Amino acid sequence: MERLKTNKRKIHRKITAISAIPLLITIVSGTTYSILQPLGVDAFWLIKWHTGNFSIINLQPFYSIFLGISSIISIISGVKLLQEKS
Repeated sequence: MERLKTNKRKIHRKITAISAIPLLITIVSGTTYSILQPLGVDAFWLIKWHTGNFSIINLQPFYSIFLGISSIISIISGVKLLQEKS
Protein backbone atom coordinates (compact mmCIF):
# COMPACT_ATOMS: atom_id res chain seq x y z
CA MET A 1 0.00 0.00 0.00
CA GLU A 2 2.80 2.41 0.93
CA ARG A 3 4.63 1.62 -2.31
CA LEU A 4 1.52 2.53 -4.33
CA LYS A 5 1.38 5.93 -2.62
CA THR A 6 5.07 6.48 -3.39
CA ASN A 7 4.50 5.66 -7.07
CA LYS A 8 1.52 8.02 -7.25
CA ARG A 9 3.62 10.80 -5.76
CA LYS A 10 6.45 10.15 -8.23
CA ILE A 11 4.03 10.25 -11.17
CA HIS A 12 2.45 13.46 -9.83
CA ARG A 13 5.88 15.09 -9.45
CA LYS A 14 6.90 14.15 -12.99
CA ILE A 15 3.66 15.43 -14.55
CA THR A 16 3.87 18.64 -12.56
CA ALA A 17 7.53 19.21 -13.43
CA ILE A 18 6.89 18.65 -17.14
CA SER A 19 3.92 21.02 -17.19
CA ALA A 20 5.58 23.67 -14.99
CA ILE A 21 8.15 24.71 -17.61
CA PRO A 22 5.71 25.69 -20.40
CA LEU A 23 3.33 27.16 -17.85
CA LEU A 24 6.11 29.36 -16.48
CA ILE A 25 7.05 30.46 -20.02
CA THR A 26 3.42 31.37 -20.69
CA ILE A 27 3.05 33.33 -17.45
CA VAL A 28 6.33 35.24 -17.80
CA SER A 29 5.90 36.06 -21.50
CA GLY A 30 2.28 37.20 -21.09
CA THR A 31 3.03 39.32 -18.04
CA THR A 32 6.14 40.87 -19.58
CA TYR A 33 4.28 41.69 -22.80
CA SER A 34 1.42 43.33 -20.92
CA ILE A 35 3.91 45.46 -18.95
CA LEU A 36 5.91 46.50 -22.03
CA GLN A 37 2.95 47.24 -24.32
CA PRO A 38 1.76 50.42 -22.53
CA LEU A 39 5.38 51.63 -22.50
CA GLY A 40 5.42 51.48 -26.31
CA VAL A 41 7.87 48.58 -26.50
CA ASP A 42 7.08 46.28 -29.41
CA ALA A 43 7.91 42.79 -28.21
CA PHE A 44 5.66 40.70 -30.44
CA TRP A 45 8.05 37.76 -30.06
CA LEU A 46 6.77 37.47 -26.47
CA ILE A 47 3.26 36.80 -27.77
CA LYS A 48 4.68 34.12 -30.05
CA TRP A 49 6.34 32.48 -27.03
CA HIS A 50 3.12 32.95 -25.05
CA THR A 51 1.21 30.91 -27.63
CA GLY A 52 3.86 28.23 -28.16
CA ASN A 53 5.74 29.46 -31.22
CA PHE A 54 9.42 29.19 -30.35
CA SER A 55 10.79 30.14 -33.80
CA ILE A 56 12.48 26.83 -34.60
CA ILE A 57 9.71 24.75 -32.99
CA ASN A 58 6.10 25.81 -33.51
CA LEU A 59 3.86 24.10 -30.96
CA GLN A 60 0.91 26.48 -31.35
CA PRO A 61 -1.61 23.82 -32.47
CA PHE A 62 -0.94 21.74 -29.32
CA TYR A 63 0.44 24.19 -26.76
CA SER A 64 -2.72 25.45 -25.10
CA ILE A 65 -4.28 21.98 -25.16
CA PHE A 66 -1.16 20.55 -23.48
CA LEU A 67 -1.14 23.32 -20.85
CA GLY A 68 -4.81 22.82 -20.07
CA ILE A 69 -4.75 19.04 -19.86
CA SER A 70 -1.51 18.84 -17.90
CA SER A 71 -2.73 21.49 -15.45
CA ILE A 72 -6.00 19.63 -14.90
CA ILE A 73 -4.17 16.32 -14.40
CA SER A 74 -1.75 17.95 -11.94
CA ILE A 75 -4.58 19.50 -9.96
CA ILE A 76 -6.65 16.32 -9.84
CA SER A 77 -3.72 14.10 -8.85
CA GLY A 78 -2.61 16.64 -6.23
CA VAL A 79 -6.09 16.80 -4.70
CA LYS A 80 -6.29 13.00 -4.64
CA LEU A 81 -2.91 12.81 -2.89
CA LEU A 82 -4.11 15.33 -0.31
CA GLN A 83 -7.33 13.37 0.27
CA GLU A 84 -5.35 10.14 0.81
CA LYS A 85 -3.18 11.88 3.37
CA SER A 86 -6.16 12.84 5.57
